Formats: sequence, C-alpha cells, structure tokens
Amino acid sequence: MGLKEACGLFGIFNNKNAKELTSLGLFALQHRGQEAAGIAVSDFQELNYYKELGLVNNALSAEKIKHLKGANAMGHVRYSTTGGNFLENAQPIVVDSDYGKIAIAHNGNIPELYLKPIKRYLEHKEINFQSTTDSEVILHYILDSKKPSLEERIEDGLRNISGAYSLLFLTKDKLIAARDTYGIRPLALGKTGDSYVISSETCAFGKIHAEYVRDIEPGEIVSISKEGINSRSLSDKKDERFCIFELIYFSKPDSKYTNKNIYEFRKEFGRQLAREHPVEADFVIPIPDSGIVAALGYSQESKIPLEYGLVRSHYTGRTFIEENQEIRDYGVRLKLDPVEDVLKNKKIVLVDDSIVRGTTSRKIVRMVRHAGAKEVHLRISSSPIIGSCFYGIDTPTTDELIAHDKNIKEIEEFTEADSLGYLSIEGMLAVASRLSSKNKFCTSCFDGKYIIPVKP
Repeated sequence: MGLKEACGLFGIFNNKNAKELTSLGLFALQHRGQEAAGIAVSDFQELNYYKELGLVNNALSAEKIKHLKGANAMGHVRYSTTGGNFLENAQPIVVDSDYGKIAIAHNGNIPELYLKPIKRYLEHKEINFQSTTDSEVILHYILDSKKPSLEERIEDGLRNISGAYSLLFLTKDKLIAARDTYGIRPLALGKTGDSYVISSETCAFGKIHAEYVRDIEPGEIVSISKEGINSRSLSDKKDERFCIFELIYFSKPDSKYTNKNIYEFRKEFGRQLAREHPVEADFVIPIPDSGIVAALGYSQESKIPLEYGLVRSHYTGRTFIEENQEIRDYGVRLKLDPVEDVLKNKKIVLVDDSIVRGTTSRKIVRMVRHAGAKEVHLRISSSPIIGSCFYGIDTPTTDELIAHDKNIKEIEEFTEADSLGYLSIEGMLAVASRLSSKNKFCTSCFDGKYIIPVKP
C-alpha cells in the first residue's frame, strides 16, 4: 500500500463512437490515475479537446463532451509524478504545429537529469510552456525537429530522450503510439471491427469488445491513418525491461502481459512465496484488494485454507479524522473491517503485495490481533522496496521507505508480526520469466540498479 501509478492511455481510430468508446476505455483504466481525465477528438479536418480534474465518469460526462465531434479520439487518466495536480497539467496537452493541432498523452516519467537540459534548450528558443509536465517538453522537443513527416520527427526527438514513456499522439487525421526502448510501461494494440485501438492495458479492450492484437514493442512507433497501420523502430537493440511492479500490483488482474492474464502472475507469485516462506497456520487471509490473488496462490501451494477475515469498504475518501493525529490511527478501520469469527483464536497468514512505509501494515496487524488472532504471520508477494522509482511510479523518498534502512528482522519488529517473509528478487524473476518467456525486467526499486541512470 502507498504506491501510485502515473497514468493511463487510450486511443481509437476511425470509429463513429470514438469519444464514447474512449470514455469507456478510460473508465477501465481509472485505477492508473484518479486526479484528472481528458479527451481529444478529431474528424480528419480539425481537433478539439476537453479535460477536467476528477474521475472519468464526472470529468468526461456525456454532457461535457457532447460538443466533440469525430471518428478519432485519444484520452488520458492522470496521477501526477511530474508537475502538480492542476488543470493545466491534465492531459492530453494540445499545441499548434505544422500539422495543425496535435495532442499528446504520456504514461511514464523523464528523470530530471535528462529533462532539464532539453527544457533549457527549448526555453532558449522562447518556447512558452502551458504546463509543468515532462509530457509537454517531449512534444515541443519532437516538433523542434526539422524532419519532414510527424513520424520522422517523433523518431528523431525520442532518439535523444532518455526515460520511461508510453505515448499517444493525435492529429486531425492520425493516431500515433510510441514506447521507450526498454518498454518499461505497458502499451497494447487492439482492434474492433475496422478500428484500431491502443491502450495502456488490455482490460480496456474488453470494455468495448475489442480484441487484443499484440503489445506495442519496446522502441516501436506505430502510426495509424486512413492508409492503414505502419511501424518503425527507434533502435535495433531489443533490451526489454518491463516494470515488474505492473505484474505485482499496478495492472488490473484481467489485463494481459505477453498474452497471459496478470491474474496468473500474481497467483504464481503467491505460490512461490509459500515455497520460500512456509508457516503453520489455520487460515490465509488476504489484505484486500491488493493481496487477494497472491493469497489464493499461497493458499493453494501451502494447503492452508483461504478465508476472508478482512472486508474492505469501497466508499472511503478523505475524511475529517485526518485532521486529528490522535484519532488518525483509526483510519485503517475506515477501509478494512475484521471478521472476528474468522480470526478469533486462529493462527493467521496475512498476505499483501508490498510494504512501503510499514505504518499501514502495522495497523492491520494490530487490528487482526485485537480481533482475537492468536498469531499473525505477514507474507509479502514482492521483495523489499529499497529505492524510489523514477520511471513513472510515485514512490515516497528513500528515507520514507522502511526497507531502505531496516533489515527484515527490524521490519518484522516494527510491524509487530510474529514473522515476516518477502518474496525474493530471484523468486519474482523466476515466476515472471517462466510465465512470460521474458528474461529481463525493471527491478530498480528492489535492487537499486537503475537501468536508465538518474544521477549524473
């Protein structure tokens, strides 16, 4: 608990219901960003857009976007990692260009080490920025290229940008997608009828009855127009490092990676966790919702029955109790309620996907004990998070990460669990490689080895 995704992207080309289907797609991706939502629509003649702070069902209601006309659309749900939560930072960001208006939407992050010199270069050329996002810097830098076609400019610009990015561009007559050469953040291609669809996750395809075609490859630029679909590559080198946290937590369980549901990855992480950290117990209890699938895998492998000893409320938000530090510790009870008849006098295995600061885990352990549990054994289906992410996940600073300066025994004592077991990095990678046939992933937050350097 405590990590936030950056954004979700959705686009569709040549469909009479483009804006409605884009809204549905963004609704399916709402878990990737809840701060703002936006949509751009084009009709082969011009492009218009609308964006607003808030959730999709309100920000992009039918009444608010009824003026947008066209068969091509792209949209964005946002959680800010670069730039604050202000309307001007909501996406898509739209600027004027040689090709008319062009919209960009971005999932990922360009580390400051690479962003600052590009922004200084553009400011020297007297570019006026409408936002404080790295996404707008990317767009202006691409448009600064002197290449003849937009696709060539995108290729030219992205060759000189280091960072994590899955991008969508919309013009009056084209939808273009691009992914960084490591493929850190997800991006997939689908189809419904004669219309191509692009989405951060395949779960959005199901919402509009589109079929999954394939992933956009690392370093690939895909251009969709009336002439069809074309592809070019930023690099001949294939060094995919997909973010393993997408498999552990961020992507929805019904989404696919390499044509296999995320659900299967999470269940197998739980199985591997049971192999690495067995314990005698009466029940396996998932911490909802993040620990449910891993707990199922742990239960199946360990033969310990799975029970729902914690019930989650889906109606919590910011409340008055946050104003009172003394009462704030009760905040976890707003989100979770213990089922005392399940927990009382039982030895419990609590399963979750991660521990960030450790404070929430400690509150849950205390709550389960208060409900009568005899023993509480904490099991985590990922490795200890020791470093911040600079590639599109909003993580606390390293000083706030409990595993940055505490060992397993110290974390165990802090959380007040009878025992604590994390899934090893080797175990994570073995599962991910076996199910996907990919042998490399981004594990920077677990091992501190940043695939794209983030410091000079």
